[in-house]
Amino acid sequence: MLTDFLPTTKKECELQGWDELDVILFSGDAYVDHPSFGAAVIGRVLQAEGLRVGIVPQPDWHGDYRDFKKLGRPRLFFGISPGCMDSMVNKYTANKRLRSEDAYSPDGNPHLRPDYPTIVYTQILKQLYPDVPVLIGGIEASLRRLTHYDYWQDKLLPSILYTSGADLLTYGMGEKPNTAIARILMDQGKPIDVKLFRNLMMRYPQRQTVMLMEEKEIHGGIRPDDIVLHSHEECLLNKKAQAENFRHIEEESNKYAAQRILQQIAGKWLVVNPPYQPMSQHELDGAFDLPYTRLPHPKYKGKRIPAYDMIKFSVNLHRGCFGGCAFCTISAHQGKFITSRSKESILKEVKAITQLPDFKGYISDLGGPSANMYAMQGKDLQLCHQCKRPSCIHPHVCKNLNTDHSALLDIYHAVDKLPGIKKSFIGSGVRYDLLLHDTGDERINKVNHQYTRELITQHVSGRLKVAPEHTSDNVLWLMRKPSFQLFYDFKRIFEQTCQEAHLHQQLIPYFISSHPGCTAQDMAELAVITKQLDFHLEQIQDFTPTPMTVATETWYTGFHPYTLQPVFSAKSQRDKLAQRQFFFWYKKEERQRIMNELKRMGRSDLIKKLFG
Repeated sequence: MLTDFLPTTKKECELQGWDELDVILFSGDAYVDHPSFGAAVIGRVLQAEGLRVGIVPQPDWHGDYRDFKKLGRPRLFFGISPGCMDSMVNKYTANKRLRSEDAYSPDGNPHLRPDYPTIVYTQILKQLYPDVPVLIGGIEASLRRLTHYDYWQDKLLPSILYTSGADLLTYGMGEKPNTAIARILMDQGKPIDVKLFRNLMMRYPQRQTVMLMEEKEIHGGIRPDDIVLHSHEECLLNKKAQAENFRHIEEESNKYAAQRILQQIAGKWLVVNPPYQPMSQHELDGAFDLPYTRLPHPKYKGKRIPAYDMIKFSVNLHRGCFGGCAFCTISAHQGKFITSRSKESILKEVKAITQLPDFKGYISDLGGPSANMYAMQGKDLQLCHQCKRPSCIHPHVCKNLNTDHSALLDIYHAVDKLPGIKKSFIGSGVRYDLLLHDTGDERINKVNHQYTRELITQHVSGRLKVAPEHTSDNVLWLMRKPSFQLFYDFKRIFEQTCQEAHLHQQLIPYFISSHPGCTAQDMAELAVITKQLDFHLEQIQDFTPTPMTVATETWYTGFHPYTLQPVFSAKSQRDKLAQRQFFFWYKKEERQRIMNELKRMGRSDLIKKLFG
């Protein structure tokens, strides 16, 4: 029924009995009422607060802007969620070519969202409704909340709050900040305009938000414990200043009790209030247990939404990732602290999946940002509360980290016992360094060995994908990934387990070329090593600089933000292709080019190893 969804048209509002909306959300994705889609989550969370929420998915930004006007003016604010993926990564390849499919659009149509939808949608709304507050959030806002390098424009850009002209930015997972803001606005008992909104937000600063203001408007003034970054203008002139800024930004994103961050731009101040502490299990369960239909909106009847097809029979077990990989944006958006759902909440969702009409008994993924971090945290949480390391497992697994996989095994066993479940698979990435870590506790080591065996024998659909990312220890150090020696160890265990269980399964490794610190010689050696391991690589990618990662800041500035030492990066098209070609040593059409490159770099000795 249409009334089971958030309304997307005036007619659907009337079916709900509503003549006015409190909040209107604009989304760069198709509207799928599922807890994996951010706009649906925020809409349901605000609805649970008693608000009348509408959603406009993928509005047409051309012509007369009728999609931006069809639901009218909201009583409280407009909210913009540009999509589950960063819009530019979603739309363009690492070579800046348009992708042929948008997984979050009906029938994969790649033309239903603009570049930088946060900016485009905000500027249209500000033109049409200049007195209505506009709040921006989601991954695009999180990654661009301060001065950042933009790969697609190849330049340093200011905060997206400044560029878009929005009134407030929320970063990270949006349930808590949006709920807190909505409660303050509801308490006013009247429609909210921009002036009142700004006054309220300056009087009652909200965690996990960013505002642009005059110095005299900063709550409490600039305090001694504030972190004052180099200004945007200084970063434009000095790349090392940008590198220095990023270390503070990343550390404060991964602290339990962070400090306020300030950055000056065009004579005003961006004020980044500290993030909320991680959600409790009760709060996370509450967000997942809302009355989602788990279906695309009926307007898409007869159309396929590729991203929905991928996740409709999957279950997200937790949030957060303490891996801290240099090229990954998860910690900038979700943070490193793990919040896990309760067993009851997970089983409730699995039971709901079994009732879907086309469910055949197979759960495609019991996972998370990293599949096997469920229920993991510090043994002594007080030590965690004082820590600012971006990774709990690099350069080594923290002695305070509990890597016990018992709780995760219990979830797997409970799911597999449910009526209607034939098999559950693990489709998310698995950190094999956690599996192989010697904890010093015989019981935990035994459990982790059991987890490894059950993962391989019961939860792999023919192919297990893991991400060593590279073979060079120098490059892996810069990636914040473990030594490739661990991959050898895991491969041996995988093959031995498959042999004992009489299974014919494949181990599929992911690799990245052109990461900061990686040279063509490193890639040539990767080709030789992977050939010796009998891999014809499929899961590969060229490094794509995305905002708010230590790898991107290193790539752009030429300096590592934590050491300020110079780091080489392949930037030209020729250098990037020279690295990428080594993935395909087994293709006849690449052979001569690779041989020429090996001769050019003085590594003719590798020709025989690659080609005999």
